[in-house]
Amino acid sequence: MRTRQELAADLRALGVGAGDVVMAHASVRAVGEVAGGPDQIHLAIKDALTDSGTLMMYAGCPRYCDEVGRGNLSAEEEAEVLAKLPPFDALTARSARDHGALVELLRTSPGSLVNLHVARFVAWGRHAAHLLEHTPWDFSFGQGSALDRLVALDGKLLLLGSDPDSVTFLHYAEHIVNIPDKRVARFSVPVLEGGQRVWRAMQEYDTAEGVHAHWPERFFARIVGEQLRASANPGGPVGDAWCYLLSARHLLGIALDVMTRVAADRHAADALPDLSARVVTRQ
Repeated sequence: MRTRQELAADLRALGVGAGDVVMAHASVRAVGEVAGGPDQIHLAIKDALTDSGTLMMYAGCPRYCDEVGRGNLSAEEEAEVLAKLPPFDALTARSARDHGALVELLRTSPGSLVNLHVARFVAWGRHAAHLLEHTPWDFSFGQGSALDRLVALDGKLLLLGSDPDSVTFLHYAEHIVNIPDKRVARFSVPVLEGGQRVWRAMQEYDTAEGVHAHWPERFFARIVGEQLRASANPGGPVGDAWCYLLSARHLLGIALDVMTRVAADRHAADALPDLSARVVTRQ
């Protein structure tokens, strides 16, 4: 069993410092049992950041909120969703379940803020309001987004035992990379306007199926692996999990280069390291 103080010490040893702006991806299970429960994990991150730091995570939206029109639902399923789904309320809706438990614990903790969008982020700390002050309705992971401002603040990405293929930040690279034949997803979202539920059209580069036809399996994990190799980043333990702290700006530069090369030649991905999804636990 780990304590909040031990986790904070591990995070500092990994490189998390006072005043940092950090976007976290976390597996509560990988970190292991923590005295006081899993809320102690985000509290330990805050301890390492101090009050001058900033913590952000991606919460997203509950199931079906951004599914109508994508083509993933049967006609019967889509009709039922259109008839029954309530308007999305960013202030009260639960975080997407597949983003892990920690983001919902952070969302519901005192001092956390969210942006009023289905591409919903949760932030706490000094720069929280700035990160979330505006989200473009369309292409909401791209320019003008919280991810765009994360780079401008020289933010870091914290992978706490999480699958490197689920690094949401890389959707920002997909949105701004200048390549041909990018796939666009178009869908509708239930929102409240004038006291009535309406389905509002939205579009983004296709973060679900992949922005380009040449993207290989586990492409994001390969890009993260390339960044770790280029920076000779060995990672380190936090609790029971093997973790990594990355520069968002450095990862972006590598991602843009890799995405450009792979879009031109799908075989360019063959040389990328295949970073395993397996969680490496502390010895």
